[in-house]
Amino acid sequence: MSDKARTLFDALDLDRDGTLTRTEVIAALRAKGPTLAAQGVIPVWGVGDADDSSALFDAADQNGDSVLTFEEFAAVVDRRFGW
Repeated sequence: MSDKARTLFDALDLDRDGTLTRTEVIAALRAKGPTLAAQGVIPVWGVGDADDSSALFDAADQNGDSVLTFEEFAAVVDRRFGW
């Protein structure tokens, strides 16, 4: 798992509970996405709208429990963002 995946996960974990919900991912990417892209944490093309954020969540939620662990999240973003 990449350091960039960890940095992004931590930035999106708004309540700092070690997991991500769909609402957290959408809200955090909308609020922090441009800043994270400017910092090089995610590619500029990785900042999308709520539907894009929701699709990212769905792709990562491998067990369908509506909560992302770091491992689920990292497996998808490492592949999607080419890290």
